[in-house]
Amino acid sequence: MRDVLANYIPQERSEIFVMVSSIAVKETKFREELRALVERQNDPRLGDLRERAFKHFAAEGFPTLKDEDWKYTNVASAANGEWSVSEGVNEQQLSEIDIEILSRFEFDRNGFTALNLAFADVRIVRIAKETSLDEPIEFTFEGENGKATFPHIIVIAEAGSKATIVETYSSNAKSFTNAAVQVIVEDDASITHYRVQKDSPEAFNYGVTEVTLRSGSSYDSTNINLGGGLSRHDIEVKFTAEGGEAWVDGLYMLNGSQHHDTHSIIDHTVPNCLSHQNYRGVLNDKSRAVFNGKVFVRENASGTDAQQQNKNLLLSNDARVDTKPQLEIFNDDVKCSHGATVGQLEEEELFYLLTRGLPETLARNLLTYGFAEEIINKIAIEAIKSELDSMVLNRLEAVI
Repeated sequence: MRDVLANYIPQERSEIFVMVSSIAVKETKFREELRALVERQNDPRLGDLRERAFKHFAAEGFPTLKDEDWKYTNVASAANGEWSVSEGVNEQQLSEIDIEILSRFEFDRNGFTALNLAFADVRIVRIAKETSLDEPIEFTFEGENGKATFPHIIVIAEAGSKATIVETYSSNAKSFTNAAVQVIVEDDASITHYRVQKDSPEAFNYGVTEVTLRSGSSYDSTNINLGGGLSRHDIEVKFTAEGGEAWVDGLYMLNGSQHHDTHSIIDHTVPNCLSHQNYRGVLNDKSRAVFNGKVFVRENASGTDAQQQNKNLLLSNDARVDTKPQLEIFNDDVKCSHGATVGQLEEEELFYLLTRGLPETLARNLLTYGFAEEIINKIAIEAIKSELDSMVLNRLEAVI
């Protein structure tokens, strides 16, 4: 029946029709699994949040190419996949404060975030006031074949505290990971956050990170995206009191037909805050990347220092990048800049190495490795850094 109807639908609309039909089938299946989850957890407050989020998903579905923020990223392959919800949903009891924080999550930003909250596997970490943790707090998620998982992490760094968060995603199969992280950095607290995505080439990975910064707080994130056939990470950082600082950096390294999309929002709503953003991409074969970075400087946010850059290295004529750094400034007393580059290896640098007797392949690999290492070198945990070094070298099929 679908094939017959498709013959009467214009070509540009047929894909959306198939996606909508698929979503209708999934909505029925997801609703059955949601009902079982709500009954099993027997928490009316959490159940209400789940139901409201699912209602939004049922109404809006997954994003399509007609959505401005998704016009370069086609999620039809993930939306049309046959997924069953993983049974590993956390049974942790949530307090009134936990529920209140969870309710702040902007689940209505798209169908993925709505579905995440509906099936959220909630993990909550609270770093006590004036506490400095020596060991990192680690979250590791492994995708299962044919399964959809919905991690939802909440990190509250109380006043004067300091900690490192490590968030790792991996799989060896066709899996669907739909993750969310809420980070609240209270007065004079500091969070270092590493996010590493190294899923199977058959996997789909979507993640959203929401960060709230308060007076004198610090947030330093490094986002590494190496895996997944189709992946996207949305990150939003909001300054809500003076003196906050944020570093939001990332590396995406793609080959084959991989597709990765990064969308970021840095929102300066108050005076005298600093944000620096540095994303780098290395693309080979027929891979594709999307970078869309928005920095808002509101009317009363004087003294803002906001720097943003996105640099991309193309190792193949068939690789493609769509990059769009943006600044929206509504105050004159600021220091802001942004920029983007897309290109190949510098011929002068390559020539220099060749004149020193290096074979051309090794010279190219050295330059590529150095380009990526600027981001990886930010990682202060040696075990993670060494593993990423090995993965980068493996991508280059080189030993340096």
